[in-house]
Amino acid sequence: MAGTGENDGPSGPEVAEGIQSLHHRIDELHRLVAQRLEAEGVQAGAWLHSAAGVVHQRPSRPAWRRRTQGERRWPVAITTALGITLQVFVPDKLTLVSPTWILPAAQGALLVVLVTVNPKRIDRQSRAMRMLSLALAALLSLANGWSVARLAIDITRGSGTIGQKAGPLLITGAVIWLTNVIAFALWYWEFDRGGPVSRALNLKDRYPDFQYPQMVLPPELVPADWEPGFIDYLYLAFTSATAFSPTDVMPLSRWAKVAMTVQSVISLVTVALVVSRAVNIFP
Repeated sequence: MAGTGENDGPSGPEVAEGIQSLHHRIDELHRLVAQRLEAEGVQAGAWLHSAAGVVHQRPSRPAWRRRTQGERRWPVAITTALGITLQVFVPDKLTLVSPTWILPAAQGALLVVLVTVNPKRIDRQSRAMRMLSLALAALLSLANGWSVARLAIDITRGSGTIGQKAGPLLITGAVIWLTNVIAFALWYWEFDRGGPVSRALNLKDRYPDFQYPQMVLPPELVPADWEPGFIDYLYLAFTSATAFSPTDVMPLSRWAKVAMTVQSVISLVTVALVVSRAVNIFP
């Protein structure tokens, strides 16, 4: 009968070392997984529970503070095309360049280039495309600002034909007012936290320039994938133009406050002059 020797199995110290090495490897694996999930905005514990089929929890960071796939192109493209089209209906006397179609044609060409580069989602952008996008917003604002100024002069002096009939005056005022809303929606959308691409890719850890209600509401009241898109900025511009002040969206940065002030002044002047003149000349 053979006796048991020391080499028949692993010794106590060898077993302890093996267990300790296994613990170290498990800890390292857990650390690597946690780093990867943190980069994607997901809590490690929530991912492990979800993978086990136990529970699915929300990401640790809201969508507007983490990298996303980028918003769709069509809302901003359609709205911008509408703003460009509205300028065609502005009387020649109020346009910056004559004939009326020249500036809308140039703006339309810029829009076609931007849509061609990012046709579906706005998730990549070069410096050149950024400048073209800002140039489009600037042309739209410049043309509409000129129309506002010319309309105000025409009404106050009473020397033109625009302010002599209520119907054409109201239509012209509505076109200019709506174009003003679209133009400022583009500015808000272009500059909040560095622009749409910067927000989607989370390139800059910047403070938000506008505080939407979804940013401060409890998580259970906000969809996990919510982040501000162009429709939200269009709503912001519309409420600022109608209320002449912030409503539920608060400007946080100084440039945002200045921009909303300028928009409110333009809207107030347009509405006050057009409505008051139209009331006076109604039969």
